[in-house]
This record gives sequence, C-alpha cells and structure tokens, in this order.
Amino acid sequence: MEEPKFALQMTDITKRFPGVLANDRISLDCKKGEVLGLLGENGAGKTTLMNVLYGMHQPDSGKILINEKEVEITSPSKAIELGIGMVHQHFKLVETLTVLENIVLGIPSNKVFLDLEPIRKRLLELCQEYELYVDPDAEVWKLPVGQQQWVEILKALYRNAQVLVLDEPTAVLTPSESDQLCRAIRRLTSEGRSIIFISHKLREVVEITDRVTIIRDGKLVGTIPTSEATQAKLAHMMVGRPVSIDRRPRQALQQKKPVLVMKDVNALDERGIQALKNFNLTVHAGEIVGVAGVDGNGQKELAECISGLKKPVSGTISVNDTLITDVVADPKFIGFIPEDRQKTGLVMDFSVAENLIIKEYDKEPYAEKRLLNLQNIKKHAQDMIKKYGIKTPTDTVKVSTLSGGNQQKVIIARELDSEPILDIACHPTRGLDMGAVSGVHDVLMKERERGAAVLFVSAELQEILALSDRIIVLFRGEIMGEVDGDTADAFTIGQLMLGQALEEKT
Repeated sequence: MEEPKFALQMTDITKRFPGVLANDRISLDCKKGEVLGLLGENGAGKTTLMNVLYGMHQPDSGKILINEKEVEITSPSKAIELGIGMVHQHFKLVETLTVLENIVLGIPSNKVFLDLEPIRKRLLELCQEYELYVDPDAEVWKLPVGQQQWVEILKALYRNAQVLVLDEPTAVLTPSESDQLCRAIRRLTSEGRSIIFISHKLREVVEITDRVTIIRDGKLVGTIPTSEATQAKLAHMMVGRPVSIDRRPRQALQQKKPVLVMKDVNALDERGIQALKNFNLTVHAGEIVGVAGVDGNGQKELAECISGLKKPVSGTISVNDTLITDVVADPKFIGFIPEDRQKTGLVMDFSVAENLIIKEYDKEPYAEKRLLNLQNIKKHAQDMIKKYGIKTPTDTVKVSTLSGGNQQKVIIARELDSEPILDIACHPTRGLDMGAVSGVHDVLMKERERGAAVLFVSAELQEILALSDRIIVLFRGEIMGEVDGDTADAFTIGQLMLGQALEEKT
C-alpha cells in the first residue's frame, strides 16, 4: 500500500465567533517530513485555525484529514491520540510542578501510584536526542523562558506527535536557542514528522520552511515554495503593503533633562539570586535608551524595580527627582508595557473596556462615590479602540478573545495615552507581525518626540538599532557597555552581550 503523501490536510475550514469571521474557507496541507510556514498579521486567524486542528475549537464547516483519512477532532486529547501536538505561544504549563510532572500531566493511567522512573528515562533520552536539555526535577517557574519552551516541545514529543504545531516558538528565545530549535526541527523532519511553523520572524521562516501559507483577515492569500520567497515578498503578502524595520530618522536631543535616575541599585530575582549589581542609569527626556542582552541578565528585574513591581535590596530610583515609591501609583508618571502581556499586563477574564481603565477604575470620570460610571467607561473604551486601531467586535468582549497584537494595543493605549513622563517598554513587539511591529515603533517614536523618557527592552537587535539614541548592554546584572545609537552595530552589541567589555576589544 502506498505511503500517504500528506500528513495533514485542512479543507475549506470556516470558524465564526460573535461578530467575527475568524476563518473563511481556509485550506492548507502539510506533507510528511515538511516544515510548513504559516504567516499572517495578528488577528489574521492563524491561531484560531490551529486551535481547530488541535480540537480546542470546532469548525462551523470544512474537513480535516490526517494521513489522507478524514477525522473529527473533538478535543485536544483526540488530537493527541491522532498524533497532533501543539506548542502554544503562551505556554500551557503548571509552573508550580516539576518538568517531569508537567510531561506526564494529563496522560491517562489506571495505576494508583505512577512509576516516574521509566518516564524520567524516556525524557532524558528525548533531551539528548533533540539537544533540548532540561532538568526533569526543576520546578517550571524557576526555569528560564527558553527552557520552558523546551518543556512544551518535549511534552509533545513524549506523546509521539507526528504533526507538531509551533506557534511563535522563537518569540521568547535567544539567538543561540533559536539555532538549537532549528536543529531540533531538522532532526524531527528527517524522521518523517511534519512541522507547522508560525512566526513573524521572516528570516527564520525563509531559512527553515519548505513552503509558506499566508492568510490575511481570515482568508487564504496563497501558498508558495520557500525557494521562491523573500522576506519582502512574504511581508507584502501578509499585510498588503511594503513593510520594513529601518532606522527611524530623528532630531538630536536638544536638552538633557534627567527623568529616570538609578543609583547603586541591587535587586534579587525570584530565586533569590542577585539580578542587578550596583546598577546606575540615567534616562533623559526625549530619548530612547535601548536595553540589549541575552534574556535572564537582569532585564526583567530592571523593569520591575522601576515600575514598582519589585523592591530593590538597596540603592535609589527616582523619577523627576521624586523617589519611585512616591510615583508608581500615578499613571501620569510611568507607563509600563510588561514583557508578558497575559500574565502581567492584562486581566484576561476582564473585558476590553475594563482592562483599559484598570489603573484608574476608582477615580473620576470612571467612578463616582465608589460606583462605576459605566457610560464614561464605555465612551473611553470606544475612543481608545478607534484611536489605537484595536480590532475587537465590541468593548465588552473578554480581552482573552483578542489576538496577541490587539491585546498589546490595549496595554499600549492604557499605559501611554495619559502621556507619562517615563515609558518602560519591555519586549513590546514580541509575537507581533511586521505591520504591528511598525505601529509599536511609531508609538515609541511619538513618545520620544513629545519629550517622554523611554526605556526600551528588546531581544531583537534590529529594532534596538532602529530606535535607540543610546544602547546599554546587560550582562549578569551589570552594564557591560554603552554605545551611541547612531554608530552602534550588531557585532559590537553581540560581543558585549557575551560579556566582552569594550575596552577589551582591539
């Protein structure tokens, strides 16, 4: 009997939600041993389509074939049974459990006591085989975000997934971790497994995929061989217009008025390990200071100390000569875009309107005599939706129903519309398409132009170079070096990220 050519076929998939046609007769197929790229703007319908494949949503019409046989996927457990695995953009791990416990979680067993040793042995074999090394006994919350990504992939491989969906798998990875993942993907496809690779990093899409399917506004644009694709062509197919991330023109800083001043700040991470060491930094009005560095070198703690989420062990932080403890409660002082929009930036079960006023829900005009003014809240939400181009059917839907890019727009609207004097933007474009990335960059440049001080943390060197007036590079909680934004280059920053100080170079 002839071996099936296609591992997966989705034909004329349609999925509607109240007020939204998320997928409109979309078809795609993935061959055995192939990496299929799936591209589209935030809100184009990519994740909805993959959630249909994984049994999290039921399609209104259309059919799915696995190994060229039609199947009905009614739940994630049915998808797993059919050999489908999915690594979601926002991890589905239980952070208080160990890696090993997360691997076996949800696997049916009729035993009273589960013998973990065979499972541990198989997990370690998978770690070795695919070079995705994690400690089986480590609690997930203590792992760097890159290793949490490995846990999700290993969990799918432990269940013997033959079709593996990777939704923005490199969004939280360092360059070396991305290379690691690419090696693992090549190993998987050499074994005949099929990968659906969703990403907004077009360089990676061009490098690793065999074909690319593009959707826009819930409709199929087309599928092309990667050999015929360029980054510019893919970007144009995604958004319908040319998009690029180039260095933004800017006027030189006219005055150097200090806004953020940090002196000898020391801080610990969640594990009690020192994350910032005698840290000193000044950010002036009307400038963007980019913060580069491999994830886990103090960026998260830096943002949390300034925003008031974390208390430093020692040292002082002031904004406009006022100690940070006296200003964090006033949104006019600080706008904070956190690195994890779902865990820190939003209350996912609250509506769009509620999330937009969550910092000031108890103040006028949103509250009067301890009662919410629903009319004013609704008007504010409608104004923000229009002003920031938030794609949502209504202001009353849960923010969890929005795409990642539109969730980010909700945070940007809430945090920056009040025109704070200091903006902290942590990975604000993580997981966003090129059109949305360009929009976020426009917002940050407008903030600079109106005189705000902007601290911009990103793992993407290209956008750090495009936006920053100055760039500092963190290494093990210290500033390894500072370079001028106009003359900086990726090689110099890369060397600093590895811990090589500027004075050491010749």
